[in-house]
Amino acid sequence: MNTHLLRLSLGYFVLSMLWVLLGDVLLEHLTADSSRAWDIGKGAFFVAVTSILLYLISRRLFLRLAEQQNTQSQQEASLRQAAAVFATTQEGVLVTDPQQHIVHVNPAFSRITGYSAEEVLGQTPRLFASGKHDAAFYQRMWQALGSEGAWSGEIWNRRKSGEIYPVWQNLRSIHDDKGQLSHYVAVFSDLSALKRSREEVDLLAHYDPLVNLPNRLLFTERAKQALERARSQRHSGALLLIDLDHFKDINESLGHSLGDALLQAVTARLNEYLKDDMTLGRLGGDEFALLCEGHGAEKATALALCILDRLNEPFQIDGQQLFSSASIGIVLYPYPNDIQNVEQLMRNADSALFKAKNSGRSTYAFYSEELTSQARQRVELATALRQALEQGQLRLHYQPIYDLRRGEIAGFEALVRWQHPEKGLISPAAFIPIAEESGLISAIDRWVLAQACNQARDWLAQGRSLGFVAVNISSRLFGLGELDLQVATTLADCGLDARHLELEITESAVMQDPDAALELLQRLRALGVRLAIDDFGTGYSSLQRLKRMNVHKLKIDQGFVRGLPEDREDAAITRSVISLAHNLGLQVVAEGIEAVDQAAFLLAHDCDFGQGYGFARPQPAAEIDWQAAELDYGQNCHATRS
Repeated sequence: MNTHLLRLSLGYFVLSMLWVLLGDVLLEHLTADSSRAWDIGKGAFFVAVTSILLYLISRRLFLRLAEQQNTQSQQEASLRQAAAVFATTQEGVLVTDPQQHIVHVNPAFSRITGYSAEEVLGQTPRLFASGKHDAAFYQRMWQALGSEGAWSGEIWNRRKSGEIYPVWQNLRSIHDDKGQLSHYVAVFSDLSALKRSREEVDLLAHYDPLVNLPNRLLFTERAKQALERARSQRHSGALLLIDLDHFKDINESLGHSLGDALLQAVTARLNEYLKDDMTLGRLGGDEFALLCEGHGAEKATALALCILDRLNEPFQIDGQQLFSSASIGIVLYPYPNDIQNVEQLMRNADSALFKAKNSGRSTYAFYSEELTSQARQRVELATALRQALEQGQLRLHYQPIYDLRRGEIAGFEALVRWQHPEKGLISPAAFIPIAEESGLISAIDRWVLAQACNQARDWLAQGRSLGFVAVNISSRLFGLGELDLQVATTLADCGLDARHLELEITESAVMQDPDAALELLQRLRALGVRLAIDDFGTGYSSLQRLKRMNVHKLKIDQGFVRGLPEDREDAAITRSVISLAHNLGLQVVAEGIEAVDQAAFLLAHDCDFGQGYGFARPQPAAEIDWQAAELDYGQNCHATRS
């Protein structure tokens, strides 16, 4: 019943009755006119009063009706908005009655769970239980819901397909106007995609994507844990640092895709030796690490030999047969080397690996304190080398290159030496690798180029019969791509004719970027300088590329000359290179000639030039003997026949 309307009606009734009952008495006291006039006045007054009352009553009623309609419109709009949110939200919504029977779900619920609304209405949420949570978990959830009216947390549910998946769920209890529990509402988000993304990010952060092995970050963490276990349990372990030999040449000459396939094949072979107490990781590039808990020196040695033998076997990749050996550095921990932390462990393994590579590769080496001292010396040497370049401590020595037919000097190869103020003359074998590692090799190359051109100019000015001065160009300087500009500037500054300069470039330098290298070689040849491929036969260049290189000479590596003439394979390779070069219109230089029979063999097979200790050692410019070769290998007879 509308109480406001009832009060207004009763008020109007009371006022009207009072007027009817008391109106005559009141008017009699106010006027003395006739009864007719009183009746008219009384009626008019009654009409006026009732009209005002009716207006006020109606106005109040209409205002209340307008308020109610406005409130109802707002409520309907809110309901429509809520219904739209309910239907379109990406979060699942489930509503139950106080007895936990499902009374409503939204479309997102069906999309996430796989259940339609018809399949779950009247059911309880136990239908979605995954079995991953115990009774205590649900007890804590209901306690929070009862005491606080809400609960939030991660929970695992089961889809209709049977898949178990994680959700973030918000539960809330709903009460009516009287405070009585009317419903439970659950709003949840599917965390499956988020967890998968986190797992993928974790995988990328800790595993190498190419070979699916722990990367340096994860491997270092596992090595740290293994070191702590070894120290606490007082047992030994071994770390094997494995580096592929000459992988860079394969990668650059045959392509990165083939290089990646080789790394995957190497990983598969290394996995053959993996056991429960081992961790295999890829630290980067072609470097792998194998952590072996419970391994002493004997077991580590046996394992290293097995790995070396296995990696020496040929690989069949994309229809090609590849050979790739490896070098292994081994460090034992925590004793006898008293390894304090994982950083020291990795440094010692690097030192052992460096020793293995310097021992000829395809072998293994154990770490020792001596290696640490050598590593420290390398760091000190790199600093001293930078100072040597700035303070003018470098020197050039020149090794004669002889015309084998005439036995006379045709040119020289410029070789850098380091005259240390305290240590004396330092061998290039000691500082050139450090120069390459530190990046100083390019600056040294430029210095050598300028000094050699100046010396060649001076010799020619003295009237010496000089054909050329050969300068070695490092892969780093060649790879910069501006070597032609550097050479042109140097020749102009020195005033040397380009035909007297010969640049020796290794196969590996050319194969880093063959197309760019061929363009650079064309530009260099256009300057008028002579070009030679150094250490030919030790790289991976193809005959097709050799034909396109447009160089003047091939230099046979001393590794093939050393076995002449007894070694059949060296002899066969040498003959083949000489024949190949001549058929392509190229001249041939043989390096490392130390004996008469070597020079005689090369002369007999029409090798054009030769150099080596058998003829002359590298000397400062002022000490060079310009006389004909003292080595008698039959050149006079050959010259007579010619």
